[in-house]
Amino acid sequence: MAVQGKFLAVALGLLFGGLLTLLDPAKTVLALVALAMTIAVMRRPLLGLLLFAFFATLIPYTTVQLGIRITVSEALLALTWLGVFWQLTIRRCRWVVGSTERQLIWLMLFTTIPFAVGQLTIQAEGSGLVNWIRWLMNVSTLLLVPILIDDDRKRDKLLLALLLGTLAMLTLSIFYFLKDRNANTFIPVLEKLKYAHPEAVKDIFSANFSRMASPWVHPNLTGGVLVLFLPLAYFYARFQNGWRSLLGWTVALMGAAGLLFSMSRGAIVSLALVLLWLTWLRVPGAGRIIGTATVLVVGLVLFYPPLQERLSTTFSSTNASTEIRMDEYRRFPDAMARYPLGIGFKTDPPPPNTGLLGISNLWLNFIYKTGIPGMLLFIAVTVAWWREIKPRGWLNLLNRERAVWIGSSAGLLSALLTGLFDHYYSFTMVLVALFWMIMALGLHSARRLAIEGDPLLFTGQNRRDTQ
Repeated sequence: MAVQGKFLAVALGLLFGGLLTLLDPAKTVLALVALAMTIAVMRRPLLGLLLFAFFATLIPYTTVQLGIRITVSEALLALTWLGVFWQLTIRRCRWVVGSTERQLIWLMLFTTIPFAVGQLTIQAEGSGLVNWIRWLMNVSTLLLVPILIDDDRKRDKLLLALLLGTLAMLTLSIFYFLKDRNANTFIPVLEKLKYAHPEAVKDIFSANFSRMASPWVHPNLTGGVLVLFLPLAYFYARFQNGWRSLLGWTVALMGAAGLLFSMSRGAIVSLALVLLWLTWLRVPGAGRIIGTATVLVVGLVLFYPPLQERLSTTFSSTNASTEIRMDEYRRFPDAMARYPLGIGFKTDPPPPNTGLLGISNLWLNFIYKTGIPGMLLFIAVTVAWWREIKPRGWLNLLNRERAVWIGSSAGLLSALLTGLFDHYYSFTMVLVALFWMIMALGLHSARRLAIEGDPLLFTGQNRRDTQ
């Protein structure tokens, strides 16, 4: 042991001296911090998952240069998988694969076909291989969570990381919104956070300057991430004590305000429909959410005139956004005919120099990128998820486990409904990872309830399938 300790000390000394020789002191410190974090995550991959959950909700698109330009969130996710592979090698953790995970694996494997087709048929800048690997890594959170989250304590840490990151994001966004009421003043914040494509950021904020800016850049993405976490925050708060309960209530209330300030119509309508469904299921507190939300909506509409205008034109046929979406639907068959196996991963729809339009729909965007088989496999994943988590009775009684189950399930259902109006849960990096992570959390709770034989949720066959 003494010899090993001396060897390690000499090795670290040589490493530190070499870094000082090659780099300036500031970069040396950063390199050493990165090395220490890598070692820590290799030993405890859960730490990497928690860091990902926090930074993905707070600063999702802050970038770092690691040979290629990649978001910090995705770098943490890759590091977590590296730690998981090491732990699997030394048998300190194990694969957990249920029916939903198996369907996702089939979808991931199938995407090799549209990836290859896109590489050969699409003329566009960028690396299709890098984009494909990034997407596979993002959707893999559904596989990652059951490996690392195997008890209540670890799950609670993950929930706290998600809610704390969301709270920090909301605090930053709402502060700037109330201070200036102009999204353009948020641009310097994103520049300091090393966001890529500053010209695209300026275009988005200039076109939507009256809608709340956030680290998610586009207001619709802000609405998309909030509908994932609002139900979870609310139901988490109801069955916690002390600062955990306060955290959940704060995220729920600030998230509701942020959702309205984002003016994301699809997200608002989708969440309202899911809340009505929860009320129909007699979920305790669902009616109070609707009442509180109604009061909040009325107050904010009176307080902020641009919100009045946005809501008044939500369902108008003359609304510019609605007209664009209708045009996308009319011309979508042309894209299907030209690319029957999808356009792959070189670029997002529409392909350059084709005269085609994109599509603002979750399932049709899967067709655009991966063809009809890809969309059908995505549907197979969601059907398998629904079979595992769907309620089988009136939920007039909640406890802590059921609260996490219903909160995560309601968030994911809201996201799927939002998919009728927009496409960002399909291939939008980082947001996709959070989408599949929330699905994994719902499955974790559902399977625990299945093992316990919860009569309101599962049949005997479900219990046998889960064990």
